[in-house]
Amino acid sequence: MKKTSLCRLLKIEHPVIQGGMLWLADACLAAAVSSSGALGVISPLAGMEKGGDPSDNLKIQIQRIKKFTQKSFGVNLPLDLPYIGKLVDVVLKQDVKIVITAAGNPADYSALFKQKRSTLLHVVSNVHQARIAEYCGADAVIAEGIEAAAHIGSDELPLFSLIPQVSDAVSIPVVAAGGIVDSRGMVAAMALGAQGVQLGTRFVTVKESLAHMNYKNAILAANDSDTLITGRKLIPTRSLKTQFTKQLAELEKSGANRRELMEFIGYRSNQKAQVFGDLDHGEAYCGASAGLIKEILPAATVVRQLINGCSKVLDKL
Repeated sequence: MKKTSLCRLLKIEHPVIQGGMLWLADACLAAAVSSSGALGVISPLAGMEKGGDPSDNLKIQIQRIKKFTQKSFGVNLPLDLPYIGKLVDVVLKQDVKIVITAAGNPADYSALFKQKRSTLLHVVSNVHQARIAEYCGADAVIAEGIEAAAHIGSDELPLFSLIPQVSDAVSIPVVAAGGIVDSRGMVAAMALGAQGVQLGTRFVTVKESLAHMNYKNAILAANDSDTLITGRKLIPTRSLKTQFTKQLAELEKSGANRRELMEFIGYRSNQKAQVFGDLDHGEAYCGASAGLIKEILPAATVVRQLINGCSKVLDKL
């Protein structure tokens, strides 16, 4: 796999980005990925102690990864968080060079990041959003398809339909995200116009991940039909089929309103499942290709297999 424009933009060896999983992407995981030549990404809530402050935690995680590795790393900033302004302030003061934004208007803070000469990537789910991100100064976009874990776009566009349309619409690099776990998915995404790939679920199931073993094992046991989308009245979300998500789907089918759905989901249900392993009372986010993940490996091994396997895929063609 040759270096792409994304590699040059992010100063990485391999065109691979680790997804910024909100509760799981701490400095340890991100450093392991970055040290392998890919881009590790930190999230503000990952590794935070109970009752902790997200801003303080983000500062701690950034300082830790700078001690763990000299390689490039990024910070994930969901723009819909109520305290996003404080998180942006931390990122600016800590002189973070790569910022990935999602779930909001990239124009809100892009000027501040550009003043600090940070490289900005924005997650999009359709062509219109990609054009807006480019107009607002994004250096690359992450095109996320319906196959992705966690929150997905309301248009629910399949990744392989999305990639070429976004690639044709913008002049900046496009990163493919959603359901990619191995070299076959990576080669296919690149053939459609992507300059790199982002993997989330695959990095949940690595040794360095904070994910609870109940969560990891549930992903390993999943097959092709073991995820579902809920939350279409709230935010469409792909998770594992568990007692919790099946009950949520039944509530939606029965016509429950937004308030009733929010009451059922409760507070930080995704943390309950992913960090504490309570899959019966929380959302276990999972991509549609979980059936391809069969073992827990070190993050560096995942990256190495992903890159080395590309030539074998191309040889078969």
